[in-house]
Amino acid sequence: VRIGGIDIKTMGLPELRGLFSVVAQDKGIFDETIRDNILLGQPNATDEEVSRAARSAQVLSFADELQLGLDAPCGPRGANLSGGQRQRVAIARAFLRNSPILLLDEPTSALDSNSEELIQDALEEFRSNRTIVVIAHRLATVRNADKIIVLDQGRVIEEGTHSELVAKGGLYSGLYQSQVLVS
Repeated sequence: VRIGGIDIKTMGLPELRGLFSVVAQDKGIFDETIRDNILLGQPNATDEEVSRAARSAQVLSFADELQLGLDAPCGPRGANLSGGQRQRVAIARAFLRNSPILLLDEPTSALDSNSEELIQDALEEFRSNRTIVVIAHRLATVRNADKIIVLDQGRVIEEGTHSELVAKGGLYSGLYQSQVLVS
């Protein structure tokens, strides 16, 4: 396996880990401030870099309403934040880390449709010169992907772009149509 033309066997584990940012379903929000949680992505980042990442991930849309802004405490496991807010903080952390490979596990599952659209726009901007792997059941999350791989019971059953898969009329198309009708 090669990343950026380099065989990963020649990389040390810290170097390999440094190539990835992960936004997991369990966001890993700590009992620190919003700013401190974002800074976990790059501890030496400037205030401007933190603000840029927070703005891109739509964190400022709620943090600006808090008395302490980005310095507001998140509470144990992010208890002071909603699920969508925790998700946006985790995405801001990944944006700040600025790794060439971004792994997103259900990145917009806890977001309302307006926030989801804003995050999609930010991801679209963020994706230049990097690889983004998205695991999603909400198919609107992946509609702009260069390539979609559809798994069923652990097996690849379809792959292509959104429009190719919708036109095929297979599992992806059926799932997408059912989600469009529900929303």
